[in-house]
Amino acid sequence: MRRRFFLKFAAMTLAASTLGACASHPESHSTTAGVTAVQVTDAATWRAARRFAPLSFGKIAYVERGSGDVALFLHGAPLNGFQWRGAFDRLCDLRRCIAPDFMGLGYSEVPEHQSLAAAAQVDMLAALLDSLGASQVDIVASDSGGAVAQLFLVKFPARVRTLLLTNCDTEPNSPPPKVMPAIELARAGTLAADTAAWLTDPAMARATFGAAVFQNPNTLTNEVIETYASPVVSSPKRQAQYHAFHQAFLPNPLAGIEAKLLGAHIPVRIVWGASDDIFSNEDAHYLDRTFPGSRGIRFVPGGKLFFQEENPDIIAEEALRLWKVD
Repeated sequence: MRRRFFLKFAAMTLAASTLGACASHPESHSTTAGVTAVQVTDAATWRAARRFAPLSFGKIAYVERGSGDVALFLHGAPLNGFQWRGAFDRLCDLRRCIAPDFMGLGYSEVPEHQSLAAAAQVDMLAALLDSLGASQVDIVASDSGGAVAQLFLVKFPARVRTLLLTNCDTEPNSPPPKVMPAIELARAGTLAADTAAWLTDPAMARATFGAAVFQNPNTLTNEVIETYASPVVSSPKRQAQYHAFHQAFLPNPLAGIEAKLLGAHIPVRIVWGASDDIFSNEDAHYLDRTFPGSRGIRFVPGGKLFFQEENPDIIAEEALRLWKVD
Protein backbone atom coordinates (compact mmCIF):
# COMPACT_ATOMS: atom_id res chain seq x y z
CA MET A 1 0.00 0.00 0.00
CA ARG A 2 2.78 2.44 0.90
CA ARG A 3 4.50 1.94 -2.45
CA ARG A 4 1.22 2.55 -4.28
CA PHE A 5 0.65 5.66 -2.16
CA PHE A 6 3.97 7.25 -3.06
CA LEU A 7 3.67 6.30 -6.71
CA LYS A 8 0.25 7.90 -6.85
CA PHE A 9 1.45 11.00 -5.00
CA ALA A 10 4.38 11.39 -7.38
CA ALA A 11 2.14 10.99 -10.40
CA MET A 12 -0.35 13.43 -8.96
CA THR A 13 2.34 16.05 -8.35
CA LEU A 14 3.69 15.78 -11.87
CA ALA A 15 0.22 15.99 -13.37
CA ALA A 16 -1.19 18.71 -11.14
CA SER A 17 -0.54 21.50 -13.62
CA THR A 18 -2.78 19.82 -16.18
CA LEU A 19 -5.80 19.09 -14.01
CA GLY A 20 -8.06 21.35 -16.04
CA ALA A 21 -10.93 22.98 -14.21
CA CYS A 22 -9.95 21.38 -10.92
CA ALA A 23 -6.71 23.36 -10.75
CA SER A 24 -8.21 26.45 -12.36
CA HIS A 25 -5.59 26.06 -15.11
CA PRO A 26 -2.54 27.30 -13.17
CA GLU A 27 0.34 28.17 -15.46
CA SER A 28 3.18 25.68 -15.55
CA HIS A 29 6.76 25.59 -16.72
CA SER A 30 9.23 22.89 -17.68
CA THR A 31 12.20 22.08 -15.52
CA THR A 32 15.63 21.56 -17.00
CA ALA A 33 14.87 17.84 -17.00
CA GLY A 34 11.85 18.47 -19.19
CA VAL A 35 9.34 17.56 -16.47
CA THR A 36 6.29 19.75 -15.99
CA ALA A 37 6.24 21.17 -12.45
CA VAL A 38 3.40 22.55 -10.36
CA GLN A 39 2.97 26.30 -10.48
CA VAL A 40 1.04 27.70 -7.53
CA THR A 41 -2.21 29.47 -8.38
CA ASP A 42 -1.75 33.24 -8.35
CA ALA A 43 -3.94 35.85 -6.67
CA ALA A 44 -5.84 36.73 -9.84
CA THR A 45 -6.83 33.11 -10.41
CA TRP A 46 -7.86 32.69 -6.78
CA ARG A 47 -9.87 35.93 -6.93
CA ALA A 48 -11.68 34.79 -10.08
CA ALA A 49 -12.67 31.55 -8.34
CA ARG A 50 -13.99 33.29 -5.20
CA ARG A 51 -17.70 32.88 -4.50
CA PHE A 52 -19.99 34.22 -1.78
CA ALA A 53 -22.50 32.17 0.19
CA PRO A 54 -25.45 34.25 1.46
CA LEU A 55 -25.92 33.08 5.05
CA SER A 56 -27.55 34.53 8.15
CA PHE A 57 -24.00 35.48 9.19
CA GLY A 58 -23.44 37.56 6.05
CA LYS A 59 -21.86 36.90 2.66
CA ILE A 60 -19.16 34.33 3.33
CA ALA A 61 -16.32 34.24 0.82
CA TYR A 62 -14.95 30.87 -0.21
CA VAL A 63 -13.08 29.13 -3.00
CA GLU A 64 -14.02 25.62 -4.05
CA ARG A 65 -12.35 23.17 -6.42
CA GLY A 66 -12.68 19.50 -7.19
CA SER A 67 -15.33 16.91 -6.43
CA GLY A 68 -16.01 14.00 -4.12
CA ASP A 69 -15.44 13.94 -0.37
CA VAL A 70 -15.02 17.44 1.08
CA ALA A 71 -11.79 18.78 2.56
CA LEU A 72 -12.24 22.00 4.53
CA PHE A 73 -9.19 24.28 4.82
CA LEU A 74 -9.12 26.78 7.70
CA HIS A 75 -6.65 29.65 7.53
CA GLY A 76 -4.75 31.67 10.12
CA ALA A 77 -4.70 35.37 11.00
CA PRO A 78 -4.42 37.84 9.40
CA LEU A 79 -4.63 35.63 6.31
CA ASN A 80 -7.54 34.25 4.30
CA GLY A 81 -8.26 31.16 2.22
CA PHE A 82 -5.51 32.12 -0.24
CA GLN A 83 -3.11 30.55 2.29
CA TRP A 84 -4.10 27.13 0.95
CA ARG A 85 -3.68 27.76 -2.81
CA GLY A 86 -0.70 25.40 -3.11
CA ALA A 87 -2.50 22.60 -1.27
CA PHE A 88 -5.53 23.06 -3.55
CA ASP A 89 -3.37 22.69 -6.64
CA ARG A 90 -2.13 19.34 -5.35
CA LEU A 91 -5.27 17.89 -3.78
CA CYS A 92 -8.31 19.02 -5.74
CA ASP A 93 -8.30 15.95 -8.00
CA LEU A 94 -8.85 13.79 -4.91
CA ARG A 95 -11.13 15.95 -2.78
CA ARG A 96 -13.71 18.66 -3.11
CA CYS A 97 -11.54 21.36 -1.53
CA ILE A 98 -13.25 24.31 0.17
CA ALA A 99 -11.42 27.26 1.73
CA PRO A 100 -13.65 29.90 3.37
CA ASP A 101 -12.56 33.29 4.71
CA PHE A 102 -13.31 33.70 8.40
CA MET A 103 -15.63 36.50 9.47
CA GLY A 104 -13.52 39.58 10.21
CA LEU A 105 -10.72 38.48 7.87
CA GLY A 106 -10.39 38.11 4.12
CA TYR A 107 -13.26 38.91 1.82
CA SER A 108 -16.26 37.73 3.84
CA GLU A 109 -18.80 40.51 4.35
CA VAL A 110 -20.68 40.37 7.65
CA PRO A 111 -23.00 42.76 9.51
CA GLU A 112 -21.50 45.30 11.86
CA HIS A 113 -22.57 43.60 15.09
CA GLN A 114 -21.94 39.99 14.07
CA SER A 115 -19.91 38.11 16.68
CA LEU A 116 -16.45 37.19 15.40
CA ALA A 117 -15.56 34.88 18.29
CA ALA A 118 -14.33 31.37 17.56
CA ALA A 119 -17.65 29.83 18.61
CA ALA A 120 -19.48 32.01 16.08
CA GLN A 121 -16.98 31.01 13.39
CA VAL A 122 -17.83 27.35 14.14
CA ASP A 123 -21.52 28.00 13.60
CA MET A 124 -20.79 29.93 10.41
CA LEU A 125 -18.78 27.01 9.03
CA ALA A 126 -21.61 24.59 9.78
CA ALA A 127 -24.06 26.86 7.96
CA LEU A 128 -21.68 27.24 5.02
CA LEU A 129 -21.24 23.49 4.71
CA ASP A 130 -25.00 23.02 4.89
CA SER A 131 -25.46 25.55 2.09
CA LEU A 132 -22.92 23.68 -0.03
CA GLY A 133 -24.41 20.27 0.66
CA ALA A 134 -21.38 19.03 2.58
CA SER A 135 -22.34 16.78 5.48
CA GLN A 136 -18.88 15.54 6.50
CA VAL A 137 -15.38 16.91 6.01
CA ASP A 138 -11.67 16.32 6.37
CA ILE A 139 -10.31 19.44 8.10
CA VAL A 140 -6.88 20.95 7.46
CA ALA A 141 -6.19 23.92 9.73
CA SER A 142 -3.58 26.48 10.73
CA ASP A 143 -3.07 29.01 13.54
CA SER A 144 -6.38 30.40 14.89
CA GLY A 145 -8.09 28.21 12.31
CA GLY A 146 -6.79 25.27 14.32
CA ALA A 147 -8.63 26.55 17.38
CA VAL A 148 -11.83 26.79 15.34
CA ALA A 149 -11.22 23.27 14.00
CA GLN A 150 -10.97 21.85 17.51
CA LEU A 151 -14.17 23.61 18.56
CA PHE A 152 -15.93 22.44 15.39
CA LEU A 153 -14.93 18.84 16.14
CA VAL A 154 -16.30 19.09 19.67
CA LYS A 155 -19.60 20.64 18.60
CA PHE A 156 -20.12 18.60 15.43
CA PRO A 157 -18.17 15.36 15.94
CA ALA A 158 -20.16 13.41 13.37
CA ARG A 159 -19.23 15.91 10.67
CA VAL A 160 -15.45 15.44 10.90
CA ARG A 161 -13.75 12.45 9.23
CA THR A 162 -10.13 13.44 9.88
CA LEU A 163 -8.18 16.39 11.26
CA LEU A 164 -4.79 17.64 10.08
CA LEU A 165 -3.48 20.32 12.43
CA THR A 166 -0.52 22.55 11.71
CA ASN A 167 0.94 25.14 14.10
CA CYS A 168 -2.07 26.37 16.07
CA ASP A 169 -3.64 27.21 19.41
CA THR A 170 -3.93 24.63 22.15
CA GLU A 171 -5.91 24.96 25.36
CA PRO A 172 -2.77 25.67 27.47
CA ASN A 173 -1.48 28.20 24.91
CA SER A 174 -4.35 30.28 23.57
CA PRO A 175 -3.71 33.00 22.82
CA PRO A 176 0.07 32.56 22.86
CA PRO A 177 2.09 35.34 24.54
CA LYS A 178 3.60 36.52 21.24
CA VAL A 179 0.10 37.28 19.91
CA MET A 180 -0.70 39.56 22.85
CA PRO A 181 0.93 42.66 21.26
CA ALA A 182 -1.41 42.33 18.28
CA ILE A 183 -4.38 41.98 20.62
CA GLU A 184 -3.28 45.09 22.52
CA LEU A 185 -2.98 47.02 19.25
CA ALA A 186 -6.47 45.84 18.34
CA ARG A 187 -7.77 47.05 21.69
CA ALA A 188 -6.10 50.41 21.08
CA GLY A 189 -7.63 50.61 17.60
CA THR A 190 -4.27 50.82 15.79
CA LEU A 191 -3.70 47.29 14.46
CA ALA A 192 -5.40 48.07 11.15
CA ALA A 193 -3.16 51.09 10.58
CA ASP A 194 -0.08 48.97 11.23
CA THR A 195 -1.36 46.37 8.76
CA ALA A 196 -2.19 49.04 6.17
CA ALA A 197 1.45 50.14 6.33
CA TRP A 198 2.41 46.82 4.74
CA LEU A 199 0.76 48.01 1.52
CA THR A 200 2.96 51.10 1.23
CA ASP A 201 6.13 49.51 2.62
CA PRO A 202 6.21 45.84 1.62
CA ALA A 203 9.91 45.57 2.47
CA MET A 204 9.05 46.45 6.06
CA ALA A 205 6.26 43.87 6.04
CA ARG A 206 8.72 41.19 4.93
CA ALA A 207 11.34 42.25 7.50
CA THR A 208 8.85 42.12 10.37
CA PHE A 209 5.78 39.94 9.83
CA GLY A 210 7.36 37.93 7.02
CA ALA A 211 10.47 37.11 9.02
CA ALA A 212 8.34 36.04 11.98
CA VAL A 213 6.11 33.58 10.14
CA PHE A 214 8.06 32.36 7.09
CA GLN A 215 11.39 30.58 6.79
CA ASN A 216 11.93 32.73 3.70
CA PRO A 217 10.40 36.20 4.27
CA ASN A 218 10.30 36.75 0.51
CA THR A 219 7.36 34.32 0.45
CA LEU A 220 5.43 37.45 1.47
CA THR A 221 5.43 38.93 -2.03
CA ASN A 222 3.71 42.18 -2.88
CA GLU A 223 0.86 40.16 -4.37
CA VAL A 224 0.46 38.13 -1.18
CA ILE A 225 0.59 41.26 0.99
CA GLU A 226 -2.12 42.86 -1.13
CA THR A 227 -4.34 39.77 -0.93
CA TYR A 228 -4.09 39.52 2.85
CA ALA A 229 -3.94 43.16 3.97
CA SER A 230 -6.22 45.00 1.56
CA PRO A 231 -9.59 43.58 2.60
CA VAL A 232 -9.11 44.02 6.35
CA VAL A 233 -8.23 47.72 6.04
CA SER A 234 -10.57 48.59 3.16
CA SER A 235 -13.13 50.58 5.19
CA PRO A 236 -13.72 51.81 8.75
CA LYS A 237 -16.19 48.95 9.24
CA ARG A 238 -13.69 46.32 8.09
CA GLN A 239 -10.98 47.85 10.29
CA ALA A 240 -13.28 47.68 13.31
CA GLN A 241 -14.09 44.05 12.54
CA TYR A 242 -10.39 43.27 12.12
CA HIS A 243 -9.84 44.64 15.60
CA ALA A 244 -12.84 42.75 16.96
CA PHE A 245 -11.56 39.49 15.49
CA HIS A 246 -8.32 39.82 17.44
CA GLN A 247 -9.98 41.01 20.63
CA ALA A 248 -12.13 37.86 20.53
CA PHE A 249 -9.01 35.78 21.26
CA LEU A 250 -9.64 36.69 24.90
CA PRO A 251 -10.82 34.99 26.98
CA ASN A 252 -9.21 31.73 25.86
CA PRO A 253 -11.70 30.20 23.39
CA LEU A 254 -10.36 26.70 24.10
CA ALA A 255 -10.78 26.82 27.87
CA GLY A 256 -12.13 23.48 29.10
CA ILE A 257 -11.85 21.69 25.75
CA GLU A 258 -9.21 19.11 26.68
CA ALA A 259 -11.59 16.64 28.29
CA LYS A 260 -13.73 16.65 25.15
CA LEU A 261 -10.77 16.20 22.83
CA LEU A 262 -9.69 13.19 24.88
CA GLY A 263 -12.94 11.54 23.78
CA ALA A 264 -12.46 12.27 20.07
CA HIS A 265 -11.32 9.13 18.28
CA ILE A 266 -11.05 10.35 14.68
CA PRO A 267 -7.69 10.08 12.89
CA VAL A 268 -5.55 13.16 13.60
CA ARG A 269 -2.19 14.08 12.09
CA ILE A 270 -0.01 16.91 13.41
CA VAL A 271 2.38 18.64 11.00
CA TRP A 272 4.45 21.31 12.72
CA GLY A 273 6.93 23.97 11.69
CA ALA A 274 9.80 23.16 14.04
CA SER A 275 11.22 26.71 14.15
CA ASP A 276 7.99 28.46 15.09
CA ASP A 277 8.43 30.50 18.28
CA ILE A 278 4.74 31.45 18.51
CA PHE A 279 3.39 27.91 18.84
CA SER A 280 6.22 25.83 20.23
CA ASN A 281 7.01 22.19 19.57
CA GLU A 282 5.51 21.43 22.98
CA ASP A 283 2.13 22.48 21.57
CA ALA A 284 2.49 19.75 18.96
CA HIS A 285 3.36 17.19 21.63
CA TYR A 286 0.38 18.32 23.69
CA LEU A 287 -1.99 17.69 20.77
CA ASP A 288 -0.36 14.31 20.12
CA ARG A 289 -0.95 13.31 23.75
CA THR A 290 -4.49 14.68 23.85
CA PHE A 291 -6.02 13.14 20.73
CA PRO A 292 -6.53 9.37 21.17
CA GLY A 293 -6.54 8.96 17.39
CA SER A 294 -3.30 10.86 16.81
CA ARG A 295 -1.17 9.46 13.99
CA GLY A 296 1.85 11.27 15.41
CA ILE A 297 3.79 14.40 14.56
CA ARG A 298 5.83 15.41 11.55
CA PHE A 299 8.16 18.29 12.33
CA VAL A 300 9.18 20.46 9.37
CA PRO A 301 12.80 21.61 9.87
CA GLY A 302 13.09 25.39 9.64
CA GLY A 303 9.34 25.77 9.29
CA LYS A 304 7.64 28.67 11.03
CA LEU A 305 3.98 29.50 11.66
CA PHE A 306 2.89 29.68 8.03
CA PHE A 307 5.19 27.05 6.56
CA GLN A 308 2.14 25.64 4.71
CA GLU A 309 2.56 28.28 1.99
CA GLU A 310 6.22 27.41 1.48
CA ASN A 311 5.72 23.64 1.68
CA PRO A 312 2.42 22.69 0.03
CA ASP A 313 3.93 19.36 -1.03
CA ILE A 314 4.28 18.41 2.64
CA ILE A 315 0.65 19.34 3.32
CA ALA A 316 -0.48 17.31 0.31
CA GLU A 317 1.65 14.30 1.24
CA GLU A 318 0.43 14.26 4.83
CA ALA A 319 -3.19 14.82 3.85
CA LEU A 320 -3.06 11.89 1.43
CA ARG A 321 -1.49 9.68 4.07
CA LEU A 322 -4.16 10.65 6.59
CA TRP A 323 -6.96 10.14 4.07
CA LYS A 324 -5.46 6.75 3.17
CA VAL A 325 -5.38 7.44 -0.55
CA ASP A 326 -3.64 4.54 -2.26
